[in-house]
Amino acid sequence: MFSGSVRVNRESLEQFCQNVFIKSGLSESDSRSAAEVLVAADVRGIPSHGVGRLWRYVNGLKTGQMLPDAKAEILVDTPTSMVIHAHGAMGAPVSVMAMENVLNKAQTSGAAFGCVRDSNHYGIAGYYAMMALHKDMIGISMTNTAALGVPTFGRQVMFGTNPFAFAAPANKERAFVLDISTTVVTRGKIEVYERLEKELPAGWAVDKRGKTAHNAHTTLEDMFHRLGGGILPLGGEGELFGGHKGYGLAVMVDILCSVLCGAPYGAALSDTETSSARVSHFFGAIKIEAFRDPKDFRRDMDDMLRNLRECPPAEGAERVYFAGLKEFEIEAEFEKTGIPLLKKSYDQICKIGAEYGITCPVVVY
Repeated sequence: MFSGSVRVNRESLEQFCQNVFIKSGLSESDSRSAAEVLVAADVRGIPSHGVGRLWRYVNGLKTGQMLPDAKAEILVDTPTSMVIHAHGAMGAPVSVMAMENVLNKAQTSGAAFGCVRDSNHYGIAGYYAMMALHKDMIGISMTNTAALGVPTFGRQVMFGTNPFAFAAPANKERAFVLDISTTVVTRGKIEVYERLEKELPAGWAVDKRGKTAHNAHTTLEDMFHRLGGGILPLGGEGELFGGHKGYGLAVMVDILCSVLCGAPYGAALSDTETSSARVSHFFGAIKIEAFRDPKDFRRDMDDMLRNLRECPPAEGAERVYFAGLKEFEIEAEFEKTGIPLLKKSYDQICKIGAEYGITCPVVVY
């Protein structure tokens, strides 16, 4: 019906995903949260974490890996900290709840932090960090994942892609939103290359011998079955370009997300054929007013970010960005023109919809 890709309306896509989640057993409010987080990835130009993953969530709910009616249990609750046991709940709704609680605590205490254990994939880390922006706070969010990354000088997966996000508000400039994996790329990006039948760039992953991997399908299969090989830490192979730094950051995320609240970590986390591993998250909020006047902070953020943006570009480059700027600009464009989805991804979610009697999202063109 369509060739290449299609563009869909954001509201229609969110409503479609929400209806799928409701049919899968989630409450209306949890379905709304899960849909908004999922579509937020696509609208910010991060398709590796967008609706292309809907089938994984649906399968997780079908098989019991994700429990639609799980009741989150608060294990620790102090003025500045909390630990939530998700009991296998959907990752996005319990994470939205956790970040809202952390923000409320920080409003009173100046700063607060929280862990969620025994959860599931929660989407893009930046979504939760950005929840702090309109409250004159700095937001922090991170999660561990199934083991997909190889340590420096290693060749077996020992930690996840373990992303983290940091968001700080500005005034006239776009907010600074750093949202990165601690590996060179995420598994989702390798899955995109597999769907496109493209060869992996050198420096993304290594094979079972610890040598450069090029075949996306083989790399994914070997990682899943723990046959050796995996994604390289941020910085790449060895220490020459700082791979050991990405390795250290990945372990740091495991410490904050799991060791701190007594949850599984590292190689103990693995995926199944139909769903993702039970994982843990960490959230933080810092009230700017606890340090200085938020207006002055935003003014100085504007100055710093503008200076970065106006830095003379390198020869052959068009412009200089700061973290989050590209995504904000992409979001503004997609709000007007529709969210682009690969035809394969669109057909896949339509197939899911058909199973539940749900009409496909509206195609803009």
